[in-house]
Amino acid sequence: MARVPYLEQGDLAPEDQDLLKRPIWLTKALVNSPKGARAFHTVGNYIRFGSKLDQRLRELAILQVGWLARSPYEWSHHVKLGLGFGVSEADIHALIDDTDGKPTSLDALTKLVLKAAREMTTDGAMSDATFAALQKQLGNELVVDLTLTIAFYNGVVRVLGTLGIDVEPEYQPYMDKFPFPA
Repeated sequence: MARVPYLEQGDLAPEDQDLLKRPIWLTKALVNSPKGARAFHTVGNYIRFGSKLDQRLRELAILQVGWLARSPYEWSHHVKLGLGFGVSEADIHALIDDTDGKPTSLDALTKLVLKAAREMTTDGAMSDATFAALQKQLGNELVVDLTLTIAFYNGVVRVLGTLGIDVEPEYQPYMDKFPFPA
């Protein structure tokens, strides 16, 4: 259960009502601090709409963070979003297997992106070897964008957990289809 109220447009000053044009529960909680919500969305919007990073790789990195953090909200939302950005159901199963150290048919770059997300999530930073391998394949701009993506979503899962953001009913089927281990 959320620790702050989910606000509606009518609860906000007219100049802040645009913040709820996508009225998901995370945003409805964040708008308790309209300026904070606006700043939060600036980074999120760059990651989704401004970065040149491959959309499938981006979503898999985010999913890896959500899986490791056992964040139902993040996981369910990005399973849905990922499926729209080129992530397949087989990719999701492979991400789970790769996390468990099982063999997968994922390509080398995808495995490297998942490894980077795991390292940043569990160790706080990518290893030198992982960073160098990604830098060689992606170049400086995209390796920075990948780093920002992973770091931002590590922050997002902490915001979600701390504020107690619930999974909306329309996202629950994604949790049911790809549940966390018991």
